[in-house]
Amino acid sequence: MKRYAIIVAGGSGQRMESLVPKQFMELNQKPVLMHTIEKFYSAASSIHIVVVLPKTHHGVWATLCQKHQFSIPHQICEGGASRFQSVRNGLKLCLEDSIIAVHDGVRPLIHPEHILNLYNEAKSKSAVIPVFPILESIRKVEGEASKALDRSQYYSVQTPQCFSSEILLKAYQQKEQETFTDDASVVEAIGKKIHLFNGDRMNIKLTTPEDFVFAEALLNRP
Repeated sequence: MKRYAIIVAGGSGQRMESLVPKQFMELNQKPVLMHTIEKFYSAASSIHIVVVLPKTHHGVWATLCQKHQFSIPHQICEGGASRFQSVRNGLKLCLEDSIIAVHDGVRPLIHPEHILNLYNEAKSKSAVIPVFPILESIRKVEGEASKALDRSQYYSVQTPQCFSSEILLKAYQQKEQETFTDDASVVEAIGKKIHLFNGDRMNIKLTTPEDFVFAEALLNRP
C-alpha cells in the first residue's frame, strides 16, 4: 500500500528566542527540517514526502536546499492559517489509497524503524498514534488551588500519527474546531477509535534552546 508523510513545518522561532523559524535552525550544521525528512527517507525511499510550509518560507527553503545540496525527493505545499488548515492542504497531494503519517517538522530525532512500525500498525488498525507515559508527578490547577492527579492515566502524545487515507480525508472534511489539537483529535471527532502505540522518549519536539542542546548531544553520541 502507498505511504505518504505530511511533514508540517510552519513554526516560528519565538520560543527559541530566534528570528529564524525553528525548522530552519541548524542542528549539527544542517537545518532541522532536513534531518526530519531524512528520517522518513531512511525508513523507506518509497514514502511520498509532502512538506507543508508557509508560502513566505518557500524561497528560503529552496535556497537552503541548494546550499546544503539536499536532494531527497519531496513536494512542497502551502501552509494554512492553522495546523488544521495546513494538514488539509497537504492532504490534497495524497492522491491514492494509502497510509498517511502526519509529523511535526521539528521532531528530527524520530527513528526510521519507529516510523515503519507505526505505518505497519496503521495497516490493520487504521488510526494509530505514538504516546509516552508521563514520568513526572502532575497537578491540576483550579483557581488558586491545585490537586495531585494520577499520572498513570495520562500520556504525552507524539508524532507521526498514522491513519488510513479513507479515515483521515473524511475527518478533514469537517469544520475546524478549537478542540482540534492534533490529527487524532480531528479523527476522534468523526467517531473513530484511536489506537495507542508505544512512543519513543527521544522523539522530542524542538521548542526551546535547551531542546537543541539535548538534540545535539543525542545526535553526537557514540
